[in-house]
Amino acid sequence: MPSGPTGLPNLTGFDAPARKRELRGWARRVRDAEPARERAAADARVAARVRETVAWRRAGLVLAYLSFGSEVQTRGLVRDAWAAGKRVAVPRCDAAARRMAWVELDSLEGLVPGAFGIEEPPADAPALDDGRLGEDTVALVPGLLFDRAGMRLGYGGGYYDRFLVGFAGMSLGLCRASQLVGSLAGLGALGPHDLPVDVVCAG
Repeated sequence: MPSGPTGLPNLTGFDAPARKRELRGWARRVRDAEPARERAAADARVAARVRETVAWRRAGLVLAYLSFGSEVQTRGLVRDAWAAGKRVAVPRCDAAARRMAWVELDSLEGLVPGAFGIEEPPADAPALDDGRLGEDTVALVPGLLFDRAGMRLGYGGGYYDRFLVGFAGMSLGLCRASQLVGSLAGLGALGPHDLPVDVVCAG
C-alpha cells in the first residue's frame, strides 16, 4: 500500500482552524487531480474492505453518504447492501441547524439536490428516529483526510462530528491511500470536538 500523501503544505505557525483550512484546500486539490482510473481502482479496494468488516456483515441498517465529485464512491455499496437484505438510509442536511436527518431509501431514483448540491431525499420523506440507530447499524463516513487512529478531517460543517457523538453503531471511514496520513494531531489539525471513526477502510 502507498505510504500516504506527500507534499503536505507547510503549516508552521498556524492555529488549528487555519491548519484545517489549509489542509482542506490541499486535500481537495490532490483528490481531484487523481486520474479517474486510479480513483475507481482505489474505490473498489475500499468497498472490498468495507464488505470484509464484521460490522458490515452483521449490520441490518447501513447509513451511507451519497458520494459527490471525487469522493470515494458509495453507490455500489448501497446496492450491495440492498442485495444482502440490509436497509439503507442516507442523510438529508439541514444547513441552518447544521444537522443531518437519516432517511431510508429503497431506490436511488427520486433524489433531489440538497443544500450543497449533493443528492438527498426530498423534504417530505420521513426521517428515521436517531434513538433507534442501534448496534446493528453501520455508518459510512466521508472525509478529506483520515489518520491511522481514525481521526478525520471533514469539510468543516461539523455534521458528522455531531452525529457521531450519540451514535451507538459502528462507523467506517472511507478513504483512498492518498487520503491517509500518519497523524492529524501531529499536523496540528485536530479540534476539541473532533471524533474518530471506529475503523478506517483505506484502499
